[in-house]
Amino acid sequence: MDNRLKELREAHGYSQDQLAKQLGVSRQTIISIEKGRYNPSLPLALQMGRLFNTHVENIFFLKDGS
Repeated sequence: MDNRLKELREAHGYSQDQLAKQLGVSRQTIISIEKGRYNPSLPLALQMGRLFNTHVENIFFLKDGS
């Protein structure tokens, strides 16, 4: 799964640490999600959508051919 988390985070002026604190996770979790090494739980993904005022599908999407 690919994501636009870094793009959205930067557009909203959040550092990785600030975003992690807003979502109640570690900075390492944000780094791992941005690099595609970790897929968030559904509740965390929904929380991100709410924070960025967008649908989860606008943050996370399947890679081509998946």
